[in-house]
Amino acid sequence: MKKTAFFTFLFLAVICMFLCSCGNTKKLIYFQDIPEAKAAAPVALGNYSEPIIQPDDILAININTTDPAATVSINSRNGVYVNGGSNPQNGSANPLAGYLVDKNGNVEVPVIGTIKIAGLTTSQARAAIKDRANHSFIDPVVDVRFSNFKVTVIGEVNHPAAYIIPNEQVTLLDAIGYAGDLTIYGRRTNVLLIRKQADGKNVSVRLDMTKKEMLSSPYFYLKQNDIVYVEPLKTKVLNNDNNLVKYLSLAATLFTAALLAHRYW
Repeated sequence: MKKTAFFTFLFLAVICMFLCSCGNTKKLIYFQDIPEAKAAAPVALGNYSEPIIQPDDILAININTTDPAATVSINSRNGVYVNGGSNPQNGSANPLAGYLVDKNGNVEVPVIGTIKIAGLTTSQARAAIKDRANHSFIDPVVDVRFSNFKVTVIGEVNHPAAYIIPNEQVTLLDAIGYAGDLTIYGRRTNVLLIRKQADGKNVSVRLDMTKKEMLSSPYFYLKQNDIVYVEPLKTKVLNNDNNLVKYLSLAATLFTAALLAHRYW
C-alpha cells in the first residue's frame, strides 16, 4: 500500500512538472478563427497598391531592342540578382546595383538622359522611360524594378535580418517566411509593424497573426523599408530570468522523491 502511494505521488509529480514545462500550443497556431472545413472557403486579403518610387531608391532599369549591343551601356549597370536578391540566413550582403534616384527624384540613364520618376509607380516609370527611349531606339522593351525593396524582420524569428526582395508584391507572411518563421517564443498576437510614409512620418500598427482579420489588414502587403518586430512571450523572459529557481525547484523535487523512496522502501 505504501509503495502504491509512493508511485502515485511520483506519477503526479512527473505529470505536474511536464505540464508546467510545456507551453500552450494554441499560442503557436496562426489564423485560429478560420474554420476547419474540407471545402475551399473564400479569404479576404488587404488591398494591394503599387509602391511609389522615392528619392534614394535604387532601380534596375533594362531596355531591350532587336540589337542587344545598342543598350549594353544601360543594362550593364543593373547587376545580377543572386538567390532572389536575399540570403535566407542573414539577408542581403551583396552591394546593390542599379540606378539611384537622386534627391530631386531624377535618374540619369545613358543615351536617353535624365528622367524624373519620383512619385511614380514602377509601371508608370516604365511608361515614362519607354516614351523617352522611343526617341533613341526602335520598339524598345523596358523593365523597371526596385533593387532595394527592403524589409527588416527582427525579434523572435529564426533568422532576423534585413531582406532585399525583388518582388514588389510582398506580404507580411512572405517576410516572416524569409526570416524562417517565428520561434516558439514569438508573440503571435502582437506583431509590430513600423512604416515610414511618403510624407516622412513614421506610423506603427500591431497585428494579431492568430486572427484571420490580419489577412485583410491594409498592412498585410508590405512597403519598402517596413520593419517587422516580433516581441518575446513572457515565458521566455521568465525562463531566462529564473533558470536558477527552476533548477533549484527541480533539485528539490528529486530530493523529496528520493527521501520518500528511502522511507517507504
